[in-house]
Amino acid sequence: MGFLIHTVVLAIAIWIAANVVPGVTVTSWSSLAIAALVLGLINAIVRPILTILTLPITVLTLGLFYLVVNGVAFALAAALVPGFQIATITGAILGALLTSVVSWFIGLFTRK
Repeated sequence: MGFLIHTVVLAIAIWIAANVVPGVTVTSWSSLAIAALVLGLINAIVRPILTILTLPITVLTLGLFYLVVNGVAFALAAALVPGFQIATITGAILGALLTSVVSWFIGLFTRK
């Protein structure tokens, strides 16, 4: 049940990012659902590996490079899902940042 709630929250966050951030587009509801599933899997599997591999540069930049890692994970999800496009790396970073903030905010109200 928690996975389903997390996926729905992520889909809402991606939809908001697609409507707010220029360069982030979602063409259909099915693409949005698949993008939420893929982004959830990437956040669970790929992003921790990227975080460990980029730890030295993240420390040197006082954590700011972590925004780039999140943007790369977001762009990877867009590359894997047809109908979910990102135009630039800046759009990916801003989309990932907005998705994280919206997901966190909605998560405050969905926790028990």
